[in-house]
Amino acid sequence: MDNQEQYLRELKSYFWENNLSPDIYQLERLAHYADLVAQKNEVIYLVSRKDIEKIVENHVFISAFISQFIPDRFTRFLDIGTGGGFPGIPIAIMRPLMKGVLVDSITKKIDSVSEFIKKMKLSNVTAVNDRVESPEFVAKYSNTFDVIVSRATVPLIVLVRYALPLMKDKAFLLSLKGGEIEEEVETAVIKYKSHIKKSTIFELGYKPTNTRNEKEKKLILLELIK
Repeated sequence: MDNQEQYLRELKSYFWENNLSPDIYQLERLAHYADLVAQKNEVIYLVSRKDIEKIVENHVFISAFISQFIPDRFTRFLDIGTGGGFPGIPIAIMRPLMKGVLVDSITKKIDSVSEFIKKMKLSNVTAVNDRVESPEFVAKYSNTFDVIVSRATVPLIVLVRYALPLMKDKAFLLSLKGGEIEEEVETAVIKYKSHIKKSTIFELGYKPTNTRNEKEKKLILLELIK
């Protein structure tokens, strides 16, 4: 069994055990993506070397898993600090009608993401080598996104600051983090109370390896208004 077949088997198990049923084409694309990242990771640091054996659970599945928190009415998403394409590429696969922009300031990483997008023929996402706070990026993408996603990149208070000029009048901000995050959320809510309509922390437990969320995977969801 080659790696891609193994990744597909793992993905089927995670999705089906958690009563999620993406079509086989989506599962195959996610497996293909996992294989591309694993291969590229041998030459460019995209994920922790010791973590590569858990690439499906810790990176691909969890990134796809959070797509269920994005309302169907939303159409444009921004992935801040995408690294190797997480969570942006799995979200794009799970939500093919959404259009996304994946941003990272590290050229080698965003070049890898562009390569993945091309090899997978993903037509609904674009990779951009920039900082989301740069005047050029803000000028180009102001008032564009109704979803902003990020995975453990910067403190939440900074993410909100980045998001405000780039979002539409209303937007969701989704941040994947681990450990104790309550104080971080509280700090952001106090600072931006006029812009945060609602804040929720979701415990991302899933079968079979994190049923009680022993691994402390969490999703912060902020409902933002301009």
